[in-house]
Formats: sequence, C-alpha cells, structure tokens
Amino acid sequence: MTESSSTAGRGAGVQSLGRAFALLEHMAAGGGTTTVSRLAESTGLPLGTIHRMMRTLVDLGYARQEASKEYTLGPKLIRLGDVASRSVARWARPAMVQVVARTGESVNIAALDSDQIVYLGQVMASRNSMRMFTEVGRRVLPHSTAVGKAIMATMPPAEVEALLERTGMPQLTEFTIGTPQAFATELGIARERGYAVDEQEQELGVRCVAVKVPTETQRLAVSVSGPVTRMTDDAIAAAVGPLQDAAMRIAAELG
Repeated sequence: MTESSSTAGRGAGVQSLGRAFALLEHMAAGGGTTTVSRLAESTGLPLGTIHRMMRTLVDLGYARQEASKEYTLGPKLIRLGDVASRSVARWARPAMVQVVARTGESVNIAALDSDQIVYLGQVMASRNSMRMFTEVGRRVLPHSTAVGKAIMATMPPAEVEALLERTGMPQLTEFTIGTPQAFATELGIARERGYAVDEQEQELGVRCVAVKVPTETQRLAVSVSGPVTRMTDDAIAAAVGPLQDAAMRIAAELG
C-alpha cells in the first residue's frame, strides 16, 4: 500500500467512526429509539450508509433492532456509560469540594442521559443532616430538577418539547411545573439569569440551584441543594458564583 492510499484509508476510517458516533448521538437525542428514515432525516446520510453502519453497531452490541424494525441503543453502551460517569464524578470532585467550602451546602453533578437526569457525584456538607433524593446513581425526570432545567435551557426548543412529550411531565409535588408552556417560560428565565432553580418541585422542603457545565460534548450541570430553611433567596444568589466557577473548572477538565 502506498503512503497516499494508507492516508486515504485512515481518513475514511475516521469518517466512518465519526458517522457511527453521530448515529448513536442522534438515537440518544431521540429518546434511544429511532428508524433508519428518521436517522437519514436528522443526519443527512444516505440510507444505504445508515443501513450498513447500523448493522455493524448491532453486531457489536452498541445497538439493537426490534421486531418493529426500529433501532434502540444497545446494552454495551451501559458499561461504557457507567465507567465514563465514574470518571466525570472523579474529575469534578475537587471543584465540588470548593463549592461546599464556600456555601456550606451539599453539591451534586448530574447529566441528562436520554430522557432522564442521572446523578453522577455528590459532595455532602458536614452540617447536612437531612436525606434528600439526590443519591448518586439515582435517575429522575428533568422537568422537576434545577439541573434538568439548567441543561434544557441550552437545548433547541423542539428537542425540549419532544422530551417533555415523551416523559409526560408528572406532578411530583404541588410546586412541580406541569405544562410545556409554563416550562418554556421557566427555561427562558434560566437562560436570562444564567442558572436554574428547583422550588420544591422534586421534593417538598428542598430548594436547589444549578448551573450548566459549559461543554458541548456532555450535558452536565452542577447544583447546590438544601432545606428551604437554609436555601433562602440570598443563599441561592450566593451559591451562583461558586457554581459557575466550578462549572468552568469541570469544563476545563473535560477538555
């Protein structure tokens, strides 16, 4: 093989790898299930190319084809995701420790995984004696969380609407936002001020403030949460700066 043909081969290989990851990302953005025609519409790739790549992903265990002919994300991605999640939490911990030191409240880092928020890491404040819903590994719907709002405020409106339609926006407390219109207004407020707040929407007695980690490769947010007796408006305002600093540090770690 000549040098030029070898270089061309490497270029084709990189392109194929990029296309395969693009297909997986579009599947995830669509809730984890899709069809070849929807993938063609969202990626612009030829149908034949998508068919070949999806067969390869199925053979490798990174996708599955259902009886309906739809494709879903495959089980091998779970192991990769678990390992990656532990790595993110480890890299983020020093920045989170600094937030705890500056605010005196517990700090979480979470990611939007398909249609759910998953809590990847947590640093507990020593004075925190109440048990909250944000255990590491727990999955919740994003519309009732500050981290979910912070992440979704940066997403295209059509993608947010599709996610809310799939999840149904269940009412978890009397304060949970229950309509797409009200939620869109809430996201507009979050975009304008640069942070999002959970006003007892996931759990009664708990307020939370969150800032998105400014990275395009992962949908992550960091948050401070605590009881309403301590998480006053002043406390929330004071937590925004430390959270923004932590988000920038974490983004730098992720490259």
